[in-house]
Amino acid sequence: MPVPSPTDRPAGLPERIRHWIGGEFADSADGTVFDVLDPVSNTRYTEAARGGAEDVDRAVAAARAAFPGWSRIGNRERASILIRIAEAVEAREDRLAEFESFDSGLPITQARGQARRAAENFRYFADVIVALGEEAYRVGDQQLNYVVRTPAGVAGLITPWNTPFMLESWKLAPALASGCTLVLKPAEWTPLSAGLWPEIFTEAGVPAGVVNIVQGIGEEAGQALVDHPDVPLLSFTGSTDTGRHIMRCSADGLKALSMELGGKSPVVVFADADLDAALDSVVFGVFSLNGERCTAGSRVLVERPIYEEFTRRLAERAEKVRVGPPSDPATEVGALVHPEHYKRVLNYVEIGQQEAKLVAGGTRPAHLPEGNYLQPTVFADVSRDARIFQEEIFGPVVAVAPFDDEAEAVDLANATRYGLAGYVWTSDLRRGHRIAHAVASGMVWINSHNVRDLRTPFGGVKDSGLGREGGAHSIDFFSESKIVHVMLGEVHTPRFGV
Repeated sequence: MPVPSPTDRPAGLPERIRHWIGGEFADSADGTVFDVLDPVSNTRYTEAARGGAEDVDRAVAAARAAFPGWSRIGNRERASILIRIAEAVEAREDRLAEFESFDSGLPITQARGQARRAAENFRYFADVIVALGEEAYRVGDQQLNYVVRTPAGVAGLITPWNTPFMLESWKLAPALASGCTLVLKPAEWTPLSAGLWPEIFTEAGVPAGVVNIVQGIGEEAGQALVDHPDVPLLSFTGSTDTGRHIMRCSADGLKALSMELGGKSPVVVFADADLDAALDSVVFGVFSLNGERCTAGSRVLVERPIYEEFTRRLAERAEKVRVGPPSDPATEVGALVHPEHYKRVLNYVEIGQQEAKLVAGGTRPAHLPEGNYLQPTVFADVSRDARIFQEEIFGPVVAVAPFDDEAEAVDLANATRYGLAGYVWTSDLRRGHRIAHAVASGMVWINSHNVRDLRTPFGGVKDSGLGREGGAHSIDFFSESKIVHVMLGEVHTPRFGV
């Protein structure tokens, strides 16, 4: 594969990525900026406004001012605006994909998929908000009780650097559909594609102040958003440690929280599985998106009769995965997002070589002397107490271990503090259901990789998160429900004090 060159830079890169507050672009109140690097050369290609408490305060004020008008708009009208947002996203698919790939290191073909999924999120929640009814309960002829759903207020959205644009849409769409106004704080490592939202929202007719974007460092802009007294709910996707910090900071304000955190998801492969399909799923599930995905099947548990064969074939496939420049359509694994993260992943590779058997990868591909590149890496014979078995690596690294029976498979699958996703491969569907019910995770796929149904709840248990996103669950988070009780018959109240 060719070594990346300056011609891989997309046209139209901004000289500065600015905030979007009250319908206008803005620099930080104190004028500070931070450098933005591309992961292929690790050199600065632009700068972004470095938001602080004053910028967040301005953004929250704009969102509060816009809230009465936006919250009163009917669901059908809001849905029409969401559809126009989807159309505006689709019209920018190529530009979005180029920006996303350049900024995050995602292979360009996978970045295009993220752009399409972002548009689908808005179309889907446009449908949800129109179709979603409110509950009513009749108690004989005496009482009628009904639920009124209202927008919860100004929402704070804090999003991660992996597939940033798509994951921003995942929060933006239900928040807007529910009638909330909001402040978005994108990840500082990948701020580029978020800079396209203002023109998209303006084109779609979103009123000024409904959406506000504050760029910046998590410990500064993100912290100010978490601490703001006029932001009653926070939706966060990121690391478990940061999630714990946000929970502590939100306690005094009793803020509503939705948090999708880390994962160390198991793939359980039984000897009776379709091994070719299982192998394809394992390779794609842990190495796509550069392995930087929360639901990656990063622990592969294989029944002992097929363990040696499956591990050998997995190692062979990993060695053949095409690592290269993100802009090359042939690339299957691109550059990891940032030199700091790259160093962290390489440290886990070193740890793994002390704990287990390295059977594939573990080094930089020879044809890529610069940039954050790693050949997909496979460790075999990994013990349950190994760090590479227990800790989230968030890169193209997989740990493989054998099991002897169903009970041991479940025990190993549940042997970490995470519980986001799980995958089961077996031709015995009764066993598949048993394992799916026994694995402690928020989501399980049987004989499938991670194929998402936007109607279903997404989220984890244990250290993998709090709450659920997806379908009506997202609308519930961004709404307040009020029950109204109406007496239809005579009221028989006990007469105290007569």
